[in-house]
Amino acid sequence: MTHILSWTIWLPIAAAFLLALFPRSAANTIKILGLFVSLATFVISLAMVQQFQEGIAAFQLVESMSWIPQWGIRYALGVDGISLWLVLLTTLLTPVVFLSSWNAIHKHPKEYVISFLIMEAAMIGVFVATDLVLFYVFFELTLLPMYLVIGVWGGAYRIYAAIKFFLFTVTGSLLMLLGIIYLGFLQFHQTGVWSFAITDFYGLGLPPHTQSILFGAFALAFAIKVPLFPLHTWLPDAHVEAPTGGSIILAGVMLKMGTYGFLRFVLPFFPDATAKYGPLIIALAVIGVIYGALVSWVQPDMKKLVAYSSVSHLGFCVLGIFAINQTAIEGSILQMVNHGLSTGALFLLVGVVYERRHTRMLADYGGIARTMPLYATFFVIAVLSSVGLPGLNGFVGEFLILAGSFKTQPVWTVVATTGVILAAIYLLWLVQRVFFGPIVNDENRHIPDIAWNEVAAMVPLVVLMVWIGVHPNTFLRKMAPSVEQLIATVERGRESGKAMLAKTPARRSPLAARLAEARQ
Repeated sequence: MTHILSWTIWLPIAAAFLLALFPRSAANTIKILGLFVSLATFVISLAMVQQFQEGIAAFQLVESMSWIPQWGIRYALGVDGISLWLVLLTTLLTPVVFLSSWNAIHKHPKEYVISFLIMEAAMIGVFVATDLVLFYVFFELTLLPMYLVIGVWGGAYRIYAAIKFFLFTVTGSLLMLLGIIYLGFLQFHQTGVWSFAITDFYGLGLPPHTQSILFGAFALAFAIKVPLFPLHTWLPDAHVEAPTGGSIILAGVMLKMGTYGFLRFVLPFFPDATAKYGPLIIALAVIGVIYGALVSWVQPDMKKLVAYSSVSHLGFCVLGIFAINQTAIEGSILQMVNHGLSTGALFLLVGVVYERRHTRMLADYGGIARTMPLYATFFVIAVLSSVGLPGLNGFVGEFLILAGSFKTQPVWTVVATTGVILAAIYLLWLVQRVFFGPIVNDENRHIPDIAWNEVAAMVPLVVLMVWIGVHPNTFLRKMAPSVEQLIATVERGRESGKAMLAKTPARRSPLAARLAEARQ
C-alpha cells in the first residue's frame, strides 16, 4: 500500500467529517462506523509494521511534498524504530476506547466519536511527522479534542480539569514554538536554505548558552506532557474528571508524546545541554517515581490511584531516556508501550465497575471477585503487568531501564528501584481491598460481570501483555538500529560542540580588556 502513513492519518479525519453530516438520532450507526474506521486504521498500521524493514535505522515509508515552499515547510512523514510501536499503540487503543464506551456515553455520542477520530489522527501525526512545523501542528491539534472530551463528557469538576489541562499544555508548547522558529532562522542563516526537516537540525552548530535556552523551551513542553514532577498537578484532575475513554487515551498515548519528544528532539538537537541538565531531569524523574508511588498508596479513589501511578511509571521512562545508552533507551520505548497497555487496561476496568456502582471509593467495595470473577481475572492480570511480574510486559521494560541506567546513573537507579517495590504494595493492596475480604455492601452482591464489549476491549491488551513478556525481541529488534543511530547522533553533537568551543577564543570581560590595554 502506497502512502500508508497518510492513510493512517487522513482516514480517521475523513470519517470524522463524514460523520459530522449524520443526524444525532443515528447514534448507533455513528458508533458502528466509528469503530469500523478505527479498526480499519489499526489494520493499516499492521500493514505498516509488516512493510517496516529490520536493520534500517533511517526513516522508512517516507512521504514528502511541498506545503509552504517559501519557508521550506513540507508535509513530510516517516517512521523509524523509535516511533513504530507508538503508532501501533495509538491505532490499537482507539477501537478499545470505542468498545469500552459502547454503552457508557449517552450525551452527544456523535461528537464523542468525532473527537476521538480527530485525536487519533493527530497523535499518529505527532509520531510520524519528520518536519518540525508539521509536528507542532499535530502536537497542538491533540489538545482541542481532549479538552472537549474532558469538558463535555467528564465528571462534576470537568470544566476546571479541562481548563487546567489546556493551560498547562499550551503554555509549554508555545515556548517550544518560539524555539522552533529560532531553529528555522538559524538553519537559514547557516545554510542559506529554509528547512524545518528534523534531520537538518541534527548537528546544527549551537553555542552552549543558546542550547541551554532552547533546551529549556523544548524540555518544558515535553516535561509538562509526560508529566514530570513537579509539573504533574494537571494530570490527576484530568484523569479523575475525564470519561473512561479519555483516561485510556490520555494515559495510553498522549503522555507518550512527552517522552517521545525528549527522544526525537531534545537529545539530538541539544546534546551539550542534555549533558549539562540531564542529571537534573533524572533527579526529577526519580523524585516523580517515589512521589507518585507514595501518593498512590494513600489514595481512597481507585481512579486517582491509577492516575498517580502514571506519574510514577513514566518517571522510569524518563530515567532510561536520559541515561543515554542502548539498553536503557530501548527499555524506555518498550515501557512506553507497556504503560499504555497496562494503565489503559486499569482505567478501562475502573470505568467498568464505576458504570455499575457509580462510585470509585475503595471503601465501597470488597469481595467482588465472587460476583465478578471474569472481571477480577482481567483486573489482576492488568495489575501484575503494571507491577512488573516476570512473564508479563512490565517486567521486561523495567528491567532494561534499570539495567541500562545502572551503567551511567547507579545511585539514582538504586533509588528508583524502590518505586518497583512501592508499586507492588499499592497495587496489590488495591486488589485486596476491592476483590477479596468480606462484602461490605449488599449492592456488591449483585454487580453484573464484565460485558461482551468490555471483554472485546480487554482481550487484545491481555494478549499483548503476555506476548511482550514472553517474546520482547519481536519489538526490540525493530527499534535497535534507530536507537543506536540516535545515540551516535548525540555523541557526534557533543564532539562537534567541543570542537566549536576549542576554536572559539575565550571572551574577556570589559574590565579585563581595559587592564590589558593599560599594560600595553
